[in-house]
Order: sequence, then structure tokens, then C-alpha cells
Amino acid sequence: MYFLNIFKPKGITSFDVIRELRKRLKIRSIGHSGTLDPLASGVLQVAVGSATKLLDFLPSDKTYIAEIKFGFVSTTYDEEGEKSFVKEPKFSIDELKNVINTFVGKTQQIPPKYSAIKISGQKLCDIARKNPSQEIEIKPREIEIYSIELLEFKNDFAKIKVHCKKGVYIRSLVNDIGEKLSCGAYMTNLERIKAGKFNIENSSYLDSDLKEINPLDALDMEIFELNDEQYLKISHGNFIENNQKFKNEYILLTKNKKLVSIAKMSDNLIKPKKFFGGHIDGYFF
Repeated sequence: MYFLNIFKPKGITSFDVIRELRKRLKIRSIGHSGTLDPLASGVLQVAVGSATKLLDFLPSDKTYIAEIKFGFVSTTYDEEGEKSFVKEPKFSIDELKNVINTFVGKTQQIPPKYSAIKISGQKLCDIARKNPSQEIEIKPREIEIYSIELLEFKNDFAKIKVHCKKGVYIRSLVNDIGEKLSCGAYMTNLERIKAGKFNIENSSYLDSDLKEINPLDALDMEIFELNDEQYLKISHGNFIENNQKFKNEYILLTKNKKLVSIAKMSDNLIKPKKFFGGHIDGYFF
């Protein structure tokens, strides 16, 4: 049970990464958190073995570097789609910064038509590709962006750094920026440089040595070390009493400093939600 910090290159899907890892590691139980489009690159959080049960508990913040082309719009909001000229971009760096800042915080965002979101059991991208002219009603969703930093700006080009909660479509953000500037914009490149505790500087290429990451180093949760009696109760799915205060609802339970369970705090009771250990004498992962 461990995580991998994989660098996904451009030109392949996130599932292509999983497929390759399954062949290489000869393990079927492998999953990932936070899909990257084929045209995007960067950090992909990969779980191996029982760690797949922990994917939903990973820190949800992401950081991206996005490159923007102004003056045009794209049907897919990125380099892949059909481009249409809008008008020559004529705005100052201050105007651009002011527009960018309006997207910081909690806002409503309409996901791109070419995305994996499902409507009536069908992916939006599949519906759009079958009938590009079909009008599809896509409901806006609440997103949260913590910060946007303008890294470069020149004429019709800009590069921004976006720190956000999961669920944000950077393509849609770029398109919305173009709309507010009344000149159109689409994303020409996207790289995810951070996902939770996983940084691009420490990521591994698929054909390189893979560095196993202990779940305790990947999860940002408080830790409670169990004694033998507590471990026995937890291993049988029973709760244990505890008066210690924790900051969050979920905590990590360890035995001999190894993760054995994720538990939920409720009325001074620690209730196991997912269990990963074996017997005390013959402990395994």
C-alpha cells in the first residue's frame, strides 16, 4: 500500500499512465486522483494496492501553470479545438490583473462542453463529438480558487499560476477571462505543478525508478497511535472512546507508526471507516 508521484507527459491520457503501471508493477489495483487531459502534463497522484481506498482523503488543492492566447476562442477552450478570431486584444496589464482577481474565491463555473462530466449517463465530450452543433445545457458548479498569479504578459500571450480546490476547469477559467476582456482567449498549455503534498520537482517519469510514498506522508490528517487493546477493537470494526480533541472530522490511526485505519470522530468516539491492517502478531500491509 503506497502512493506514487508520477509525471504525466503530454499526449497520453491519465488512464494510459495507470495501464502502463499495471503492466510494469504487475498489480491490478492501481488508481489515480485528478484526471489530466491528454494535452496537459504534470503531477498525477497514483495509489497502489489498498492505497486506492485513500484517494478520496488526499488533500484536494491543486496548482497549475497555464498559458493563454488572447484574441481567439476555441470550441474545446484549448489548443485542440476549432479556433475562431474574436478581435485584437487591447488591454493593459492592470486591466488583466483586475479581471483575473475577480475569479479568486468561491464562484460559479460552467464546465467545458468537451469534458468527462456525465449527463444522463453520457460523457459531455462524447455527446459533443457526435453532434458538435447540439445545444447542451450544462449547469454551473461552485468552485474555489485560492490565488491567481500573473507570471508573464506580452501582447496576446499570458502565463498564470492558479492555486485552487479540486473541480476547477482551468480551460473554462481561461475562456471566462477572455470573455471578461471582450477579446476571447483559449488555453495553449497546462502543467500541474502541485497536487496536495505531491510536487512536480519530486515526480517520477514512467520509465524511471519509482519512489514509493508512505500514505502517512501523502495524507494531511492528524495521527492517533493505537495501543494493543485499541488496535484489537478497531480491527474488529468496533469504536474506541477518546477525549482528545482533533481539528478535523477524520483522523489516521496507526500501530507501530504504520497506518491501519482511517477513522471518524463522533461524540468522543473514534469509529473506523476503512481498515488496512492484519493481526497484531503477524502485521501486514
